[in-house]
Amino acid sequence: MMHAADLPETVPVFPLPGALLLPRGRLPLHIFEPRYLAMIEDCLKTKHRLIGMIQTREVPGTGEKRLNAIGCAGRVTGFSETEDGRYMITLSGISRFRVKEEVQGFAPYRRCNVDWSGFGRDLGPQEEDAGFQRAEFLSLLNRFFLSLNLSTDWSSLKEAETELLINSLSMLCPFTPEDKQALLEAPSLTTRRETLVTLIEFAMRGGSGEEVMQ
Repeated sequence: MMHAADLPETVPVFPLPGALLLPRGRLPLHIFEPRYLAMIEDCLKTKHRLIGMIQTREVPGTGEKRLNAIGCAGRVTGFSETEDGRYMITLSGISRFRVKEEVQGFAPYRRCNVDWSGFGRDLGPQEEDAGFQRAEFLSLLNRFFLSLNLSTDWSSLKEAETELLINSLSMLCPFTPEDKQALLEAPSLTTRRETLVTLIEFAMRGGSGEEVMQ
């Protein structure tokens, strides 16, 4: 477990649209671009081994893509190298952060000065969701997965801790980068679960007000 005093002022950032990392979540990544291979190598030399996962947003009318204000840092907790030089890593989510400014320099990858304040809860134990109705939620999830022709291990979902269940589904479900950002910025587990339910219900209506019949 990391403490607030261990968090650095500057982190390398990996802007990967649709890839969501949440505190206490785990995100496997396949690294093959030279600039990100360099990022991993530099990251492994640090004590904290943190990488910031962040979404980008397009500036209307320009085609320019800027970093969103909030991302989530993960610690490299798994690493392997393939015979052709690619890296397979696992990031374990530590804490969200707010971007203060992007650092200009000679590194081939992007780095940001970040502010960790406001996300102290991320460094604590698992969150609880007192209003979570598991049976009702899994029923909705079953209909959603059927609509997408997806399968899953339902016994594991029934037994999973509430935070693990909500956060894993938030990370894995096929939502847009904007939707993923909304899930990331949810201030509590309850809010994230409510946002997740809203996104699932909206997707099942085909993005309209009309329910899609299955």
